Amino acid sequence: MLKYYNYDIVFQEIPDEVTLAVNLTNCPHRCIGCHSPHLRHNIGEPLDANVLDGILDKYGRQITCVCFMGGDRQPKDVATLARYLRQHTKLKLAWYSGNDIMPRYASLFDYVKIGGYKADLGGLNSRTTNQRLFRITHNIPEDITSRFWR
Repeated sequence: MLKYYNYDIVFQEIPDEVTLAVNLTNCPHRCIGCHSPHLRHNIGEPLDANVLDGILDKYGRQITCVCFMGGDRQPKDVATLARYLRQHTKLKLAWYSGNDIMPRYASLFDYVKIGGYKADLGGLNSRTTNQRLFRITHNIPEDITSRFWR
């Protein structure tokens, strides 16, 4: 069962989008220096289509994108929610994965970030980062990580 800890409206996760970032729990990765180590635990509330609908009823007009932050232990559940949102909204969809390879369900999303956090390489805003953000168009990933570099 997919669970979430919290969510927030953010402006820096996905370029040019006002994003509802949903923090999923039970993360299988153990990145040293992780900014949210509490998300490693199987905590939080169940996340399904009804819960998402409730959140979107509050914030739907304010956002242009929904980003699932994590969910690598339950990728099928993340994919199910992406399919639901794709059918019932016009919102862009994003997935922040800690995996080092493109997730199997990447084609369901407009954006996919891959790569575990490595403190010595930095996050997406570092030119030395191992992490990558891709825009997916017609199932073709385009690396747009450089949009974070200033």
